[in-house]
Order: sequence, then C-alpha cells, then structure tokens
Amino acid sequence: MELEQEQELEKVIISLQKLTISQPPLPPLSELETITGYTFKNKDLLKQAFTHASYKADGDSNSYERLEYLGDSVLNHLVAKLHYFMYPNMMPGELTRLRAANVDTEALARAALKYKLHKYLRHKKPALDKKIQEFKEGIVEFPTHSYGMIDPPKVLADILESLIGAIFIDTDSSMDETWEVVKRLLQPFVTPEDFKLHPVAKFNEACQKKGLKPKAIDMWSQTGEFEIYIDDELVGTGKYKSKKMVALNRAANDAYNYLFGKLGNKDGGVGG
Repeated sequence: MELEQEQELEKVIISLQKLTISQPPLPPLSELETITGYTFKNKDLLKQAFTHASYKADGDSNSYERLEYLGDSVLNHLVAKLHYFMYPNMMPGELTRLRAANVDTEALARAALKYKLHKYLRHKKPALDKKIQEFKEGIVEFPTHSYGMIDPPKVLADILESLIGAIFIDTDSSMDETWEVVKRLLQPFVTPEDFKLHPVAKFNEACQKKGLKPKAIDMWSQTGEFEIYIDDELVGTGKYKSKKMVALNRAANDAYNYLFGKLGNKDGGVGG
C-alpha cells in the first residue's frame, strides 16, 4: 500500500513538472517601460503591479491589489480633471457618464489588451487566460466600446490600474508624470460625440418617448436568457450564461433594433 502511494505521488510530481515546463516564460518586465514610456526607479513596484494574488513564488506574495486600488482613484481624478476643463458647459451628471465610459472595466480592458499587458501577468489561474481569449474574440464583433454587450475580464482592467498606481508611487505622487502615461495608454478618449447609452437605458428612453411599456422576462437562472415583450409581442431576446447584465443588454439591444426598425425610426429619437 505504501509503495502504491509513493508511485502515485511520483506521477503527480512528474505531471506538475511537465505542466511547469510547458508554460512559456513571461517576457521581461523591462518591455513595459518601453510600452509606457516610463522608466521605473523602483523595479519591485513594476513587478508587484503584475503579480496576481494567485501567484506565490520565492516568498514573494505581494499582489497588485493595493496598487490597483490606488490606480483606480488616480485614474478617476485625472480623467475627471480632463473633462472638467475640456467641457466647461457640461453638467455634473453628463461628466460622470462620460468619465465612466473612459474608465469602466471594458474601456480599461481594451487598452490593456491593445498593449498586450496580460502577457506580463504572473498568475496561477488558467481560467484567466480563457476569459482573456474570449474577450479577444468578443471585440472582433465590437471593435469599439460595446456598452455592455460583451463581458470584459476584470483582471485586464486591474493590471492597467495597478500599473498606473505603481507609476504614481514611483514618481513620488506626481499627477503630471502619471498623466503622461495615462494619455499614452488610454487615447483616443471617448468624447461626447462618441458616447452612447447602454442598451437597456437606450431602449427604455426610446420606449418612454413612444409611450410604450416593455416587460422583461427573466429566464437567466434557467437558460441564461432574457425575453422582452410589448403588449404580449416578443420583440427581443438576449442570451449570455456567464453574466446576467450582458444577457439583459443583448435582449434590450435586440428589442431596440427590431422595434424601432419596424416603426421606421431606427434611432428611436434617442442619441447614441
């Protein structure tokens, strides 16, 4: 019995060794300094910015979570400041929506993917790679912001925010130096002319203008779907099993296209 257990243990060790060997080495973090145009004084900050909580090696257990928290706040401040001075006549609610469109999870995930930041992420969660690949495929259909039609991996947004947080610390809290990197990574920014409502808000506004009362049937927990009806007529369906809000957005988008195309008014009188 003891011999069998030893043999089983050897098999496990061999399989783990093969797994380790099969994983390609990560590219050097110094490449990120070329991508950002910024050279770190403290290289450990850069390493921490790309270390996922699942990664444990050589006693190095500092993940990017604290830097991500900081980077999120810095990024919101910088973009809010940009919009405040760029659009002096814009109301606070409009400024908030415009800022969100520039720094939400999808916008940041797209920027991270554009510069291939995920290649430098140290982690031990294979599911992350699968989610990133699905997102790559999803943006083929939506080359610009999908406004809720696809599900961006939060990890992509996280590493961009943690990178910004690391730069902010490394520059002794210089907003000006950090802004130079943010501009480089996030341009082109979403402008008021580019801005669109999320499908649910867009559909509801259009229905209100027409005096219509839509009803959404939630079947997500069973089938991953939503159905939208108006006066007992099915006008839209949406399906996405991984995230409820994406399924609802897809249903609203489908209903919007069907209903207002049918009425001969494709924009429904709603901007975006």
